[in-house]
Amino acid sequence: MMVLRTLTLGCATMLAAVVPSLAAGPLAYPKTERVDQVDDYHGTKVADPFRWLEEDVRTSDRVAKWVEAQNKVSFGYLESIPERQAIVKRLTDLWNYERYSAPRKVGKRYVFSKNDGLQNQSVLYVADGLTAEPRVLLDPNSLSPDGTVALAGTVFTDDGTLMAYGLAASGSDWNDWKVRDVATGQDLPDVVKWVKFSSAAWTLDNKGFFYSRFDESKEGDKFVQSNINQKLYYHRLGTPQADDVLVYQRPDQPKWGFNAEVTEDGAFVIIRVWEAGTKNLVFFKPVKDDLTAAPVELLKEWEAEYDFIGNDGPVFYFKTDLQAPRGRVVAIDTRKPGKDAWKTIVPEAKETLSGVGLVNNMFVASYLKDATTAVKIYALDGKPVREVEFPGLGTAGGFGGKRADTETFYAFSTFTAPPTIFRYDMTTGKSTVFRESKVRFNPADYETKQVFYSSKDGTRVPMFITSKKGLKLDGNNPTMLYGYGGFNISLTPSFSPANLAWLEMGGVYALPNIRGGGEYGEEWHRSGTRLQKQNVFDDFIAAGEWLVANNYTKPSRLAISGGSNGGLLVGACMVQRPDLFGVAFPAVGVMDMLRFHKFTIGRAWTQDYGSSDDAEQFKALRAYSPYHQLLDRVGKGVKFPATMVTTADTDDRVVPGHSFKFAAALQEAQAGEAPVIIRIETKAGHGAGKPTSKIIEEAADRIAFMARTMGVQAGKN
Repeated sequence: MMVLRTLTLGCATMLAAVVPSLAAGPLAYPKTERVDQVDDYHGTKVADPFRWLEEDVRTSDRVAKWVEAQNKVSFGYLESIPERQAIVKRLTDLWNYERYSAPRKVGKRYVFSKNDGLQNQSVLYVADGLTAEPRVLLDPNSLSPDGTVALAGTVFTDDGTLMAYGLAASGSDWNDWKVRDVATGQDLPDVVKWVKFSSAAWTLDNKGFFYSRFDESKEGDKFVQSNINQKLYYHRLGTPQADDVLVYQRPDQPKWGFNAEVTEDGAFVIIRVWEAGTKNLVFFKPVKDDLTAAPVELLKEWEAEYDFIGNDGPVFYFKTDLQAPRGRVVAIDTRKPGKDAWKTIVPEAKETLSGVGLVNNMFVASYLKDATTAVKIYALDGKPVREVEFPGLGTAGGFGGKRADTETFYAFSTFTAPPTIFRYDMTTGKSTVFRESKVRFNPADYETKQVFYSSKDGTRVPMFITSKKGLKLDGNNPTMLYGYGGFNISLTPSFSPANLAWLEMGGVYALPNIRGGGEYGEEWHRSGTRLQKQNVFDDFIAAGEWLVANNYTKPSRLAISGGSNGGLLVGACMVQRPDLFGVAFPAVGVMDMLRFHKFTIGRAWTQDYGSSDDAEQFKALRAYSPYHQLLDRVGKGVKFPATMVTTADTDDRVVPGHSFKFAAALQEAQAGEAPVIIRIETKAGHGAGKPTSKIIEEAADRIAFMARTMGVQAGKN
């Protein structure tokens, strides 16, 4: 039986009930209007015929109608795929398992999140002790009938009596922050709005918290306008937001953003200044002083990344990549802050230092060793204490806590095993299982290998490959190649019910750790940025070529997938090598590389991408910009892979106009019979906070689209 889905876009309602025949040849796509828009970039004329698709779908009738017409074709096609219903059923079974976060100790209590299985949002619980009966502290599922209001962050007072928490609606980056009494579960009247890219930082006296916000948007501009002139405020409990203290602003630097953190001893507020990329500044001021007084500019050169770890009075500890591209820990005496007085506590290692905490008066240092987690414990003087033992190669996260805590918690997972929660005794070094999830899947039937291959320029790149044990290398296995490659973000083994369903269908899942990411430190990251961005695409293409050459698969059975910067990756690679891939899934991608910096937070991406405002960088961007490269190929007879573009109406990180324009150009340029559709979700954003029901529906559509294209049957290996 076909499932019909109703999508609401503003005042327009569309019923996806028209089912095109799968055997009827190329789909009939809605005609997209072209406009005579030509821009001049440093003397080069560049056409942008689909500029009007940048308009906000919530306020533009013509864009809403275009979305409605595209979704009618897309959902009609997807609903008619015979395998889809079996895939939905299996995905629902796989997702229906209890899952937990690692507990955090707040005051004398413990807090953690739990999802019973198919709840749209995980529920936040609190318990008076590790073995005490937990109670619900906040259930986001009660905040909206469709599960589209999500918890965006929680910050507790030092004694654990109050919780500041952020809420995000429909996947937007905009948050409203509220305050809840932990003992009673009741909210205080306090609300702060227009918060984006900010958490909260309580003062030790529980009287208020620091947070950052932007000015209120003009009517209709909320989801598209450039996010500039962020300001740091202090909200005092019991007062209206209009009375909040403006702690710091820099009108002379409109692109600067600010994140505040209060030291554990309550003495200082640390101000992390960010603009674009990984480099940042660090200012601070004593909390007891006038909050409006100018801060001390401790680290005031845009030369490295500095992550505050903790302090011993005036001595501050930082993780930094200054003169150490793979990271080190340094101590800076704020009374003598010159670099010649800095002390290296934990020197740079062969592995990449990804994060450091202070627990039980020891540094807990998380490293990446060929994209898997390694954790080492150091004394305050930097002397090695021990290394944490894990049950295998995978990803571990957590290890939070305070200086006096003797315990911490972490979650460990692999590609085929869901996160297991461990309690770690900081005094003995012993890990014990605290909570373990059970999925209706047998991981013993599958295996993950790590291989290394050479990219176009000879660079050695690692890649994880997960499949059923005993896989036949006959060049015929349906394969999903997933990548990201940007912003110093590392891809490590992660558990996904959607990938399990794909593996059960005989699929292979491959994940290369391409340049642009942070797997091997800042040098690895930088070698995939700006004028060297093509290295990222070359690495990904080389991964696909390796899978074909080593008889894992063939081009017609090789799919590529990625989201956000990974959507750019997929868009660029499918345009550069349409012969190598059979299916493409560019999700919420940055597709117009000449105009990305003009919307929301896009201006912060110029450190990775460069900017079309610069003549040399414009040439590099124009050379790979997926949207413009597709326009160049209209009428050239190019046969592109079967493609399902995905985006959402409330994506205010990468505005949906990127995907709209890319899809319109792709439909015009496609000379083959493979379908090229765009799936536009409603009441959803860039991905964070998406309800479980929407995640399952989208995963089912993606796997069904891939299965139909490759001839893979659900339930048959």
